[in-house]
Amino acid sequence: MTQPFLKAAFALACLAMPTFASAEGTLDVVAQFEIQAPEPSTSGFIFTRMGVAETLVNATPDGKLVPGLATSWKVSGDGLSWIFALRDGVLFHDGSAMTAATVVNALEIARAKPGPLGGLPITGIAAEEGAVAITLSEPLAALPAFLAEFRSQILSPASYAPDGTGIAIIGTGPYRITQMEPPLSLDATAFADYWGAAPHITDVTYSGVSRVETRALMAETGEAEFVFGLDPASVSRLNTLDTVDVLSVAIPRTLLIKVNAGHPFLSEPDARRALSLAIDRNGIAKAVLRYPDGADQLFPPSVAGWHSDAIEPLSYNVEAAKTLLSDLGWEAGSDGILARNGERFAVTLTTYPDRPELPLVAAVLEQQFRTIGVELTINTTNSSEIPAGHQNGSLDLGLIARNFSLIPDPIGTVLSDYVGNGDWGAMNWENAEFATLVRGLMRGEGGDAQRAAAAAILQAELPIIPIAWYQQTLAVSDEVEGTAIDPFERSFGLQDIRWAE
Repeated sequence: MTQPFLKAAFALACLAMPTFASAEGTLDVVAQFEIQAPEPSTSGFIFTRMGVAETLVNATPDGKLVPGLATSWKVSGDGLSWIFALRDGVLFHDGSAMTAATVVNALEIARAKPGPLGGLPITGIAAEEGAVAITLSEPLAALPAFLAEFRSQILSPASYAPDGTGIAIIGTGPYRITQMEPPLSLDATAFADYWGAAPHITDVTYSGVSRVETRALMAETGEAEFVFGLDPASVSRLNTLDTVDVLSVAIPRTLLIKVNAGHPFLSEPDARRALSLAIDRNGIAKAVLRYPDGADQLFPPSVAGWHSDAIEPLSYNVEAAKTLLSDLGWEAGSDGILARNGERFAVTLTTYPDRPELPLVAAVLEQQFRTIGVELTINTTNSSEIPAGHQNGSLDLGLIARNFSLIPDPIGTVLSDYVGNGDWGAMNWENAEFATLVRGLMRGEGGDAQRAAAAAILQAELPIIPIAWYQQTLAVSDEVEGTAIDPFERSFGLQDIRWAE
């Protein structure tokens, strides 16, 4: 349970340490993510993970879709009409009933905002007796998976201003918010009228803490029971403590370089292959990330159907990289940096400190790229600069961590990232064969052979450059039990946690 806050120790350890109030018996969760606003389209993942908001469809740890606020669903023979039967007796945290009309309202608002619903071929969402009907202009086999994504959460109509802007998070989950102070914290307590099993722990908090050193110290001192977003050094130290358990599980997330394929230096596939060949993935994985191995393709083994053993693995070969660049007309200058037509091969890599491993990896990449004559400038800034640079065309390279499970069926993320101009995917890259394969899979046509073929195209053209497959790590106090890491990062599982006896 929560220990007294060691103000003096924290003041010495941290330059700027926020103060967090907590009461005896409160379960404290700490992660690196700020609560931008009471808005599902920007901070909705925090509300679903904390058990405040819910979606129509849920997913098991192995990716199987299961009922959530919808108890079942069915699709017409032509694939254009879906019916989602709604759970009876569900109340929002303001005491109002969840009805078909309120569900339609929430989905229509979500569809009008940035997010995966807006790009779907939906022609209508209508309320029926105890159900919601969704009609499409073309078949979409993965529709239930899209309705499991956090931006599809179902909130009370009172959660929105007249223009649809989020002004409160009034969900249906096992916990209801009692206080929220963006960007740093929220407090929640068990919802007495929850339709499912009551949580074992009544009061929970979430705190967004930017500094990894601070998060690690909070785990070490017992100031927080759940701590996410730790760097490898902190994990090693916490592993030596008897009062903290460090849990780790492979998740469907890849550390990768997002490439502006429209950049004059990066538009040729061989230029991107050269950058890839310059990366010592296993060295980065073992020395920086403390992982067993690097990634030899985009999709990790946990992304069923998309990971393909038939793909030739990505390799590390500095001399081969130099040859590719030489064949493209690049010649080394007196300082070792390549030049072509009077221009130096100098690009900027943008990344963000929300995930503490990213700046560390960026520093290694700077050295590895220099060995092949590429000058890399590192820009560590807010994560929002990645999508902003995508939209305005200013991004050269972006070092990011991409989750393929926010939509439990990876096809949704693949479509958005590599066909639909998603902010976190390919930039200025198109491939007609790839688009045909992916759109067919979206309609429910094809299977593993088509997924493998699509993955092979990404491996050949490298609109993104994979580096490592992620391990999700959680430092959890020994004063709680029943903890499990959700590999799909949809929930912290707080309602299943108990105080240890």
